[in-house]
Amino acid sequence: MELVLNQRQEQSLTMTFQLRQAIELLQYSTYDLYQFIKEKELENPLIELEEHVKDPSLEERFTRKISSSSSSQQLIDFVKSRGICKREQLFQEVKLLFKHKEDQHLLYFIIYNLDDNGYFRIQDHDPFDEKTIERGIHLLQQIGPVGVGARSLQECLLLQVIYEFPEEKLVKNLLENHFDLLANRKWNEIARIMKIALANVKEMYDFIQTLNPKPSFSTSDDSIEYVNPDIIVEYKEGNLTYYLNDGFLPEIHFNNEYAGLLQEKDETSKYINNQYTQYKWLLSSIEQRRSTILKIVKVLLEKQKQFFSEGFSALKPLTLKEVATEIDMHESTVSRATMHKVIQTPLGSFDLKLLFTSKLETADGSSISQTEVKELLANFIKNENKTKPFSDQKIADYLKTENGINISRRTISKYRKELNIPSSSLRKEIGI
Repeated sequence: MELVLNQRQEQSLTMTFQLRQAIELLQYSTYDLYQFIKEKELENPLIELEEHVKDPSLEERFTRKISSSSSSQQLIDFVKSRGICKREQLFQEVKLLFKHKEDQHLLYFIIYNLDDNGYFRIQDHDPFDEKTIERGIHLLQQIGPVGVGARSLQECLLLQVIYEFPEEKLVKNLLENHFDLLANRKWNEIARIMKIALANVKEMYDFIQTLNPKPSFSTSDDSIEYVNPDIIVEYKEGNLTYYLNDGFLPEIHFNNEYAGLLQEKDETSKYINNQYTQYKWLLSSIEQRRSTILKIVKVLLEKQKQFFSEGFSALKPLTLKEVATEIDMHESTVSRATMHKVIQTPLGSFDLKLLFTSKLETADGSSISQTEVKELLANFIKNENKTKPFSDQKIADYLKTENGINISRRTISKYRKELNIPSSSLRKEIGI
């Protein structure tokens, strides 16, 4: 076998550390960028930050929840004294009400494994068997809210009937023995099996609707979460204006104490020059991020002008590629720049990506946005005859006939699920 040495020239793109970080920076929200800059200050002695606004709650805004009942208090007072959570309150009530250590340990175990909806969510009941867990759930009803600790929706509703409405024997029978028929709205079958009139089935269904399917005791505190918009769009003198909401970002300055070391020819100088390169890169990347986002928002305002006055029904078909072409950038750049960004508009705050929507063809050759089709779908179902709801195929046929929208049954099904609208069989109400 002969060994041959060949020389070949080729072009390749090597992604440097700086390029990778610049791409990462592009997809940061403004708050994430704030955190990133603070980290860079700690890493790089050449970076000095000048804070604009002293806001002690800024760093907690996205992680801490503020009680809606404490609006009259100072935020700092609330941070110092949060008080106990509802789960701990339950623990204290268990101590007062149940004196036996066995019962306390059992209830602590159940309470600790409750989800935020108040359901007991654990597959392995060790160190307690199924029968013991059931006894604990019934003990828990003495503390409340009734239904808490249930392992399923069926059990949750049953507990409420057993402890709060013991006189509702028929409802208990329906929930206990015919829950699948109830869940699938088989009204005629329920009436036949239980030997009652449809009117009675409707009465029971209406009563069950008043029960609480999520007896949450709010394991996480009753609260609101702050949203810090990245872009703000507002009307000024009748015209739409926009700007980045980055006023709280600190100004980045060069630490002049190290200026003299840049000209030296030693190991310290090499380190300082490397940090200086990082400092310049940070300034450049932040400015590039800012410029890219503003270019994208400018196009969005031009293309989706009606949305800012009329809402989502007025959204026009618009893709990332179309915006990328408009600003002469790569589609992936637009995708990254719009990730994790919240836009505040006169209609409310939304994920920026919601302003991009794919299109469907209409019979006359024009196009309609996916969002507008979903709006039509939701309104159509809202106004349908609830005793004879339309199937996905019939809805697709209607949209084609009345609106000229070419859409398949499978697409209708997909949009319906995205809108959290149940199927026609589950939308069917009792007709009397």
